[in-house]
Amino acid sequence: MRRPTRRDVLRLAAAGGALAVTPGTAAAGPMRTRPIPATGEALPVVGLGTWQQFDVPADSPRVADLRKVLRILFEAGGSVIDTSPMYGAAEARLGDLLTNMDAHDTAFLATKVWTRGEAAGIERMERSLDKLETDSVALMQVHNLVDAKTHMATLKAWKAAGRIRYTGITHYTEGALDDLAAFLRRDPPDFLQLGYNMAMRAAADTVLPLAADAGVAVLVNQPYDSGRLFRKVEGRDLPEWARDFCDSWGQFFLKYLLATDGVTAVIPGTDDPEHMRDNAGAGRGRLPDETERRRMRRLVAEL
Repeated sequence: MRRPTRRDVLRLAAAGGALAVTPGTAAAGPMRTRPIPATGEALPVVGLGTWQQFDVPADSPRVADLRKVLRILFEAGGSVIDTSPMYGAAEARLGDLLTNMDAHDTAFLATKVWTRGEAAGIERMERSLDKLETDSVALMQVHNLVDAKTHMATLKAWKAAGRIRYTGITHYTEGALDDLAAFLRRDPPDFLQLGYNMAMRAAADTVLPLAADAGVAVLVNQPYDSGRLFRKVEGRDLPEWARDFCDSWGQFFLKYLLATDGVTAVIPGTDDPEHMRDNAGAGRGRLPDETERRRMRRLVAEL
C-alpha cells in the first residue's frame, strides 16, 4: 500500500471541511520577521528549501509550478531560499527563475560549498554563483561541515569583499549535533542550519541554546521529518484547541518550531504552490505558548 503523503492529508482534510489552504483566521496578518543577530537585519521566518523539488531539467513542465512557488513565497512576505550544488540542477533552475522574474534582489539567497580544499572550494562557489546567475549571495554555508575550517577562512574573506553577506555551517542529522556545538564554541559563524522537527527534538536542548548565546541565526531544515509527520496525522482532523493558532497540520508542525527559542526561520522544501501557500501561513498570526507546545508534543507522541 502506498504511504500517505502531505497531499493526501491536505485533500482529506479539505474534503472534511477541516482545512482551508488559503490563509484562515490563524494565519492572518503580515509574515513575522526576526533579526539576524550579526546585523539586526529582519529575516522572514518562513522560507523555502530546494532539495529534490528544484532538481528538474530546464524544459520540465514542473518549472511552471516552481515559478508559482517562488511568486507565492515573495507575495507572502518571505525571501529565504536555500539551495546547494549537491542538489542536482536546483541552483541552475533557481537562477533561471529568479532572473526571469527579476527577483534576485527580493530573495535572501543561500547556497553551500561541499568539497575539500581551499582551491576546490573557491571553484565550487564560483560555479554556484554562475548557476544562480548572480555576483553574490546573502549566505554561503559549509555543507555538512565538510572541511569547515578551511572553507570558513574563505567565507570570511568573501564576506569582507562583499561577495556574501553572511557565513554559515550546516548539517541535518542529530548525530552531528556535537560537532556543530564544537564548531559554534570554536568559531561561531553568522548562521547555523540544522535538522529539527517534532520527531527529532534534541537540538532544542543542546545546540539551539548555544547558538542563541553565541549570537548565531538558525535555519531549520527537515521541519516535517521528510514527510513522516504528515503520514502520522493522515486521516485525522486538526484538533479544535490548535485552531486558535494554526489552520493546518503543516502550520501546526512549523509553528511548534518557530516557537522554539533560538530558531530564526524554517525552510521547508516544496514544489507545490498550495503547499507553499500553506507553509507561508505559519509565519502569520500568533505562535503557541509553552502550555500549548507541551500539548502538541503529547499529541504527536501518542500517534
